[in-house]
Amino acid sequence: MTRNVLDNPVWHALEGPHRVHALGRGLARHYPRDMAPFSAIAEPSAAAYADLAADLPADTEARLFRPAKEPLPAGWQEVGNFPMLQMVASRPPEVAEPPMLELSPADAPAMLELVAIAQPGPFGRLTPLLGRYLGIRHGDRLVAIGGERLRLPGHVELSAICVHPAMRGKGYAAGLTRALTRLAFENDNVPFLHVRPDNVAAVSLYRRLGFEVRRELIVLWRRPT
Repeated sequence: MTRNVLDNPVWHALEGPHRVHALGRGLARHYPRDMAPFSAIAEPSAAAYADLAADLPADTEARLFRPAKEPLPAGWQEVGNFPMLQMVASRPPEVAEPPMLELSPADAPAMLELVAIAQPGPFGRLTPLLGRYLGIRHGDRLVAIGGERLRLPGHVELSAICVHPAMRGKGYAAGLTRALTRLAFENDNVPFLHVRPDNVAAVSLYRRLGFEVRRELIVLWRRPT
């Protein structure tokens, strides 16, 4: 059966546009943990899990985006698993957004400070190197950001879209999402994102912005015994 690259997004990112960041061997790949805490296997086989274990840092779980909850292989323990909706936009936004600030490496400390407060999900010291990040400042303080994380052939993931709690309700998250969506299409990429199904407010926002659920993935956290 032919599968879409989005069915195994981390693998196709690390075998494609993000190959320069890839660690691993054979049928397994990893991002550097301070860039993105994700790993990938080409297939759910014993050989792939052996390759996965070979380069996994000690006492660390592999975090895998998989199309289904696959059987646990021998020699591994399940740390956790949860569903994740994958949403895709089919067209650029119709509503124009005000100009956004394009962030640079010099903004990394302010970005890390904001994500520590807003908690958008995994975001490490080297995450800003994965793609373009936009921001909104209030005075001299960075109060909202959004950017690009996984990059696959013909696709780019929007991620870390967050707003300081004191500045929510101003449309900043929607504006950043529209700006990033427009940039993706201008660069001939289809934008997609991942969101937990129980994050009803975010799912509703992304639907209003033209994203639709493509499928549900399962995030598996597994560790060698």
